Amino acid sequence: QVQLVESGGGLVQPGGSLRLSCAASGSIFSIDLLGWFRQAPGKQRELVATITSGGRSNYADSVKGRFTISRDNAKNTVYLQMNVLKPEDTAVYYCNAVILTMELGMDGYWGQGTQVTVSS
Repeated sequence: QVQLVESGGGLVQPGGSLRLSCAASGSIFSIDLLGWFRQAPGKQRELVATITSGGRSNYADSVKGRFTISRDNAKNTVYLQMNVLKPEDTAVYYCNAVILTMELGMDGYWGQGTQVTVSS
């Protein structure tokens, strides 16, 4: 069984920074794509950033130049460094991973979400 555990959310003032982490654990053979999504109240969940196993990253236009996604394959962990935060970045942030396990093959998994609130 695979678990994704996020951490690092919280309350920050506009212009501030936060770093989110998401660690995968369980019977993992390999991790392919990793990503962060977010969902604001009353809105659909949207893609924030993704990173491939080879380190290629992709970002939503709204966060380009402010957010950086990275991964530590030895720790099965993905990070999201968020700088110059804006009130419109307020949302629950979810980690997503495409993971290969011996039991289920390749499948997608979600973390439980971590709240990020940007407010003065």
